[in-house]
Amino acid sequence: MKHGKKYVDSAKLFDRSTQFDVAEALDLAVKTGKANFDETVEVHVRLGVDGRHADQQVRGAVVLPNGTGKTVRALVFAKGDKVQAALDAGADYVGAEDLVAKIQGGWTDFDVVIASPDMMGLVGRLGKVLGPRGLMPNPKAGTVNPDVAKAVTEAKAGKIEYRLDKTNIIHCPIGKVSFGIEKLQENFDALLGAIVRAKPAAAKGQYIRSCVVSATMGPGIKVNPAKLGG
Repeated sequence: MKHGKKYVDSAKLFDRSTQFDVAEALDLAVKTGKANFDETVEVHVRLGVDGRHADQQVRGAVVLPNGTGKTVRALVFAKGDKVQAALDAGADYVGAEDLVAKIQGGWTDFDVVIASPDMMGLVGRLGKVLGPRGLMPNPKAGTVNPDVAKAVTEAKAGKIEYRLDKTNIIHCPIGKVSFGIEKLQENFDALLGAIVRAKPAAAKGQYIRSCVVSATMGPGIKVNPAKLGG
C-alpha cells in the first residue's frame, strides 16, 4: 500500500518495532497527526479471547472523561412522557414508527441510537440497517435504557461502546489530536480500565495481546501490553 508524504515523514519519527509506554505512544500519535484537520486519535486492542464463543465476548460502554471531541447526534425511540425527557436531555431526534420508516428509506444522519425497552420490538425491524453500522441499541452499552434522558446525557458527554470485531480486536476513538497528551491519557486509561474489567472468566493466558494507537492519517504506534494490566 502506497502512503502519502506526510505519513512517510511521520513514520520516520520512531522505530515501528518499538513498544512504547502509553504517554510516549500518545505523544507520537499527536506529533504524527499532521493532516489539515483535527485528527482523531484511535486505540486498537487485540485480546486473547475467541469472540466466536458467547462466554468470551467482550462488549460494554464507558464515558470518556474528556469526551471524544465529536458532536454526537442522538436518535431516541420513545413514546409518552419519555419523548419530552429525551428532548430536554438534548436528543436530536425522538420518535417511533415515523423514525423506523425514515431509516428504512435510507436516512442515517445520526451517531447513536437509544431506545426505551418497550420500543425494542419496533426497533428490531431495523436490525439489517443498524446492525452492520454498529448502531443497534444494546443493554450492555446502555443504549436500551428505561431512563432515556440519562442515556442521551451520557452519549452527549462522550460515552463510547467497545466490542470485539471478527478478529478479536477492539477499535475505539479516544479524542482529538488537539486534546493534548494529558486528556488523551485520561481517556485512554478510562477505556483500557473498562476493557480489563470486562475480561471474561473463560479467557485464558495473556488477555491484552497487543495495543496500537494512531492518529486518523498517521502510522500505528505500538504500546507495551505488559504495562496495561491485562
